[in-house]
Amino acid sequence: MAEPGSGLLSGLAVPTFLLWLTGLGAGMVFLSFLQKLLYPYFWSDLWYLLKVVRCGLWTGKHGQKGELVTVLDKFLIQAKKRPQKPFIIYEGDIYTYEDVDRRSNKVAHVLLNHSPLKKGDTVALLMSNEPDFVHVWFGLAKLGCVVAFLNSNVRSVSLLHCIRSCEPRVLVVGADFLETIEDILPSLPEGISIWAMKDSVPQGITSLKEKLSTSSDCRVPRSHHAISNTKTPYLYIFTSGTTGLPKPAMICHLAAIKSSTGLWAFGCTSDDIIYITLPLYHSAASLVGIGGCIELGATCVLRKKFSASQFWNDCRKYNVTVFQYIGELCRYLCKQPKREGEKDHRVRLAIGNGARSDVWREFLDRFGNIKMCEFYGATEGNINFMNHTGKIGSVGRATFFHKLFFTFHLIKYDFQKDEPIRDEQGWCSDVKKGEPGLLISQVNEKNPFFGYAGNKKQTEKKLLCDVFKKGDVYFNTGDLMVQDQENFLYFWDRIGDTFRWKGENVATTEVGAIIGMLDFIQEANVYGVVVPGYEGKAGMASITLKPNMSLDLEKVYEQVVTFLPAYACPQFLRMQEKMEATGTFKLQKFQLVEEGFSPLKISDPLYFMDNLKKSYIPLTKEIYDQIILGKIKL
Repeated sequence: MAEPGSGLLSGLAVPTFLLWLTGLGAGMVFLSFLQKLLYPYFWSDLWYLLKVVRCGLWTGKHGQKGELVTVLDKFLIQAKKRPQKPFIIYEGDIYTYEDVDRRSNKVAHVLLNHSPLKKGDTVALLMSNEPDFVHVWFGLAKLGCVVAFLNSNVRSVSLLHCIRSCEPRVLVVGADFLETIEDILPSLPEGISIWAMKDSVPQGITSLKEKLSTSSDCRVPRSHHAISNTKTPYLYIFTSGTTGLPKPAMICHLAAIKSSTGLWAFGCTSDDIIYITLPLYHSAASLVGIGGCIELGATCVLRKKFSASQFWNDCRKYNVTVFQYIGELCRYLCKQPKREGEKDHRVRLAIGNGARSDVWREFLDRFGNIKMCEFYGATEGNINFMNHTGKIGSVGRATFFHKLFFTFHLIKYDFQKDEPIRDEQGWCSDVKKGEPGLLISQVNEKNPFFGYAGNKKQTEKKLLCDVFKKGDVYFNTGDLMVQDQENFLYFWDRIGDTFRWKGENVATTEVGAIIGMLDFIQEANVYGVVVPGYEGKAGMASITLKPNMSLDLEKVYEQVVTFLPAYACPQFLRMQEKMEATGTFKLQKFQLVEEGFSPLKISDPLYFMDNLKKSYIPLTKEIYDQIILGKIKL
């Protein structure tokens, strides 16, 4: 029997509960609306943070167990787990994880038995994009050697400098570069053993390819490559930095592991097929690309050299789902003649850096719904950003979550003096949002800076001390960035003696030194100038002549094309009677950069690099107009 009044109470309770439930629902809708209005990127930022934390916890867990896992260890795990899965596809040939494991074992055994190498030694590697680049790299890693990736575009004096700076015991050369090495053979330091991936080799060079045919492919004992500290050297990757000749940036095992998670962080899986056309001597292709494939157990399609005309054909032929890019690559693809079926492909992600906003938009409009995953990170730097939201033009977001892991600032910079601005007390200050500032990142135990091999002076040059308080130390990226009101970051420009052209960093001091070798040149002041429609800046050299000497334009042309990579050759020359210098004898560039290459603004004689005539020719108004209109290609 029901108690008195129970029906009445029940009747009152149900509407009250419904009112409460309705209020809760309305509150949640309001909170969701408020979150989207005030914190529109909250969930994507949180998801990115969880990925970073997961990666850190994984690394920490293995470290506590005493299991210091390297990229090579991860490769060996994949080779055991999925031996028959294609790892590298090159010119139609398939190399499985097992194939690469066995071939790299052969390399390791040859060099272990026939060279002076021991654990910890450095080996310089000069090869183009090909499977044997990876075979040699991994074979040397199995011996516990540090591998120095030489830029295959560098020649003569610059190449000799690179080899000397990393002090290798052994130099391994691809078949394509035997002549390049022969040119500098007499000048190489004594004691370097030279091996070439070719059957027939000159005297003084040993054929690695010949010995591989009879070498064992048995597993190399782990004791040869086991590490005791993840901060020990793994690779040297050359970067022009902000001054001088190329410098070997030290990449430790921990940095390599972090880089290898990049593809995973952007959403790639083991089912993806990644197209790599960037040079393997760059960190993007080697650490992020090859390392990322290993992290996932994925397949990469490797191409010897990027081809804009064949790019989409390759993507269709090999069912590519992800490709790596630099800004210039996307621009080259957009410049190709339009064809039918340009959106007929399986590519879903593009991962890289340097894509200009206008090129980014044009690329998406023309080639379909591809998510552009832009990131920022210097080879030797201790900070990176990832644009996980897909915001066009941005390299990433500076969120509260991000600052839990990295302490960075955008500080005021004096473009005339080419140095950070300090107040009366000597402290730097942050720029306001929307203003360009120099990106600096705090150096600490969590985010160390290892610098350059054998070059303490250049390492110290990249550090800023006593920035905001006594004793603090920051890494100077040399990059100017802008942060907007939503905390998105955008690359603005590069400071110092470096500019970017054709996707490569060009060190102005190196170019100036090459031009200065000519007997009629007094001084050469090299800088980059903006050319409408092009990413980065084109090289320009302002020159003065020695007394009673005349300018030989054909000789200048011959000098730069002989001793410099194509991307570093100045597109323009400017003849000056004298150079303006600072109080510390540094050549003034600010005004020269501002004036550009316009014959309408400049009264000095101007010249343009003409590859057909194999000379520099006078830069007339007609030629200038054709360059501006895009009728003459640089």
